[in-house]
Amino acid sequence: MHIIIAEKNIAARRIASILAPKKPKKNRLSGVDIYEFDKDEKTIVMGLSGHIVKVDFPSQYNSWQKIDAKELVDAEIVTVPTHNKIVSALKGLAKKGKKVTIATDYDREGELIGVEALNILKKTNSNLEFERVRYSAITPKEINDAFSSPVDIDFSLADAGHSRQVIDLVWGASLTRYLSIVSGRLGNMFLSVGRVQSPTLAIIVDREKEREAFVPKPYWEINAHLHDTNKDKFVASHSKGRIWNKKEAEAIIDNVKSTDFSIVKEIKKSQKIDKPPIPFNTTELISAASSIGFTASNAMRIAETLYTNGYISYPRTDNTVYPSSIDFREQLNVFSNGVFKKYADELLKKKQLIPTKGKKETTDHPPIYPASYAKKSELNEQEWKMYELVVRRFFATFADSAIWETMKVKLDLNNEPFKSNGARLIDSGWRWYYPYNAPEDRLLPPLKENDKLMVEKVEMIDKETNPPGRYGQGRLIRLMEELGLGTKATRHDIISKLYSRTYVHGSPLIPTKTAYAVIETLEKYAPTITKPDMTSKLEEDMDKIAEGLLTEEKVIDESRKMLNTIFLELENNQDKIAESLRTGLREDKIVGQCPDCESNLLIRRSKRGSRFIGCDNYPDCNFSLPLPKSGQLVVTNKTCENHNLNHLRILSKGRRPWNLGCPQCNFIEWKKEKNNSHNVTQVKVNVSDDITKIKGVGKITAQKLDEVGINNMNDLLKADAFEVSKKTNISLKKIKDWQDIASVAINN
Repeated sequence: MHIIIAEKNIAARRIASILAPKKPKKNRLSGVDIYEFDKDEKTIVMGLSGHIVKVDFPSQYNSWQKIDAKELVDAEIVTVPTHNKIVSALKGLAKKGKKVTIATDYDREGELIGVEALNILKKTNSNLEFERVRYSAITPKEINDAFSSPVDIDFSLADAGHSRQVIDLVWGASLTRYLSIVSGRLGNMFLSVGRVQSPTLAIIVDREKEREAFVPKPYWEINAHLHDTNKDKFVASHSKGRIWNKKEAEAIIDNVKSTDFSIVKEIKKSQKIDKPPIPFNTTELISAASSIGFTASNAMRIAETLYTNGYISYPRTDNTVYPSSIDFREQLNVFSNGVFKKYADELLKKKQLIPTKGKKETTDHPPIYPASYAKKSELNEQEWKMYELVVRRFFATFADSAIWETMKVKLDLNNEPFKSNGARLIDSGWRWYYPYNAPEDRLLPPLKENDKLMVEKVEMIDKETNPPGRYGQGRLIRLMEELGLGTKATRHDIISKLYSRTYVHGSPLIPTKTAYAVIETLEKYAPTITKPDMTSKLEEDMDKIAEGLLTEEKVIDESRKMLNTIFLELENNQDKIAESLRTGLREDKIVGQCPDCESNLLIRRSKRGSRFIGCDNYPDCNFSLPLPKSGQLVVTNKTCENHNLNHLRILSKGRRPWNLGCPQCNFIEWKKEKNNSHNVTQVKVNVSDDITKIKGVGKITAQKLDEVGINNMNDLLKADAFEVSKKTNISLKKIKDWQDIASVAINN
């Protein structure tokens, strides 16, 4: 019997349907789906569930109180099953099997997953023959080609994956246990520390500190509003741009304020070549998906679904150069019918299909491209949005450059130099195929030198410099890649962990006070943990394991030596670390000042375990406010104008974050509601006010609106539709239509 092992059940089902001469028979073995067919021999295809075993410490190390955190550094590592039914099914198959083909995803994790399954099989039947197949898309051609040319298993690649598991377990468990015990943050509120997670969090905290330390510098800009004889209007700005001296700006205004006309002194026209984008690798895909509303983790989850269903190629790749093995014309022909027909037909007119190339070229997987045609009806809204992004990017890499006509105009207003720049797209090129985030035309009226233009007004605008921007998820992943933090397969998971541990909130990412407390303490007393150098070195060493240049044992031993050095730093400063953490974490509970006595208001728990906001001056002051029973509370840096209390954000697993806002405003609103419930510790949102009840407002759209401060229908009604449209890229018409619906819903 021939056993084929795929990474997941959905992949097993597709592979079986491709390889089988006729429809494969579905059976159950130990509660696991298997797919049977006869070809040259009886064949069974079975899917795993990713990793079916995990690395862990022996059970005697489980007690945080009895076992010192440092003992975990050099502790024995054991492998334990996580999916007993799958392990049982593998053992059952092994007894009758002769040959095993590992058909898991081809990367470090996939190789390890395959070897984990192989080890279980061989423990039951050591005589099993085994081989490996590699593919980049679950399509008939790719799968048939892979199975006709099997290769050897890359045990070095699997060792590299296993070393990561061991190193991350030892670093994460020992440091998390140490800091949590020292700070007194145990149970569900433990302080998570990680080899990649902590340097990434340090980047976010350090950027926030830059923003806080930033001192805005005032400057002034002077703009002239002009029009020609046809009343075509445009704006010109003073050639100095930012003027740092107010008196100088005022002198310019005094000179031109009574001027009725401006003279065109010089016009320069030219063309700007806008080159097409490079193919998608994982980082490029996440960055592009982030710009149209996807979180990094959601983008990868959907990309994985599209891949396992055969619609796109493998989404975890560093490659930005298409291999010569892809028949581009054949791939474009896939889209010669359906919604992308006009785009595919246009490209197929080309005599030569020469794609763009990025700087990274690897041999494991090609860049991400559409592997097969999908109908819109076959996918949900998010899947289609991601699929369309991949298709359009693929098209764009074969398209011509876009061409812009630019015009630079120099003007004179009473001997003061002004300028205006215009641009219009004269050949859309690749932007016709890939319209995302396209710049708009900046049109100027037809002008010629010595034209006299009328001055409507001249204005002096007060401005100030802005602090450096926070990191969005796409930008952060790019930075992690540059610094060697994590891999293409793990970076989005690291960001998800920062959210789930309530170290960050919002988008772009904003660190919480807990994040400040942890990073400031580590940077002061154990800075190695927060720097990318150490984790980048370990990443390089793990790559060398995959290349066969280093052994897994040597790299793990080296990582343990690094960690022992860090523990020396920690233990030498233990009292200071404890004090620093506890002081910082206490600040994370402060919501503002008590309106009755001006002491701090803190998030507290009653003897029965319920949460509330209470005064630090209790029992002399009894001021308090109720809080919701469930969800993790995040104290944001936004404050209420009326009560000067910090706004609260509530995170619940599997749900969209809820902005509670000012707890006192929320309580006042709650008291006004005619609610029959007497449970004043839970504040509920009126279902009729839920913005997702509006047709067309799904989770992704609601998240976009949430990011601009619109959490419910009331917020939507009060909002400036034009500003909302501008900030969210949602059409103005849609915003106004939704406001009409909200108005009817609320008034009824």
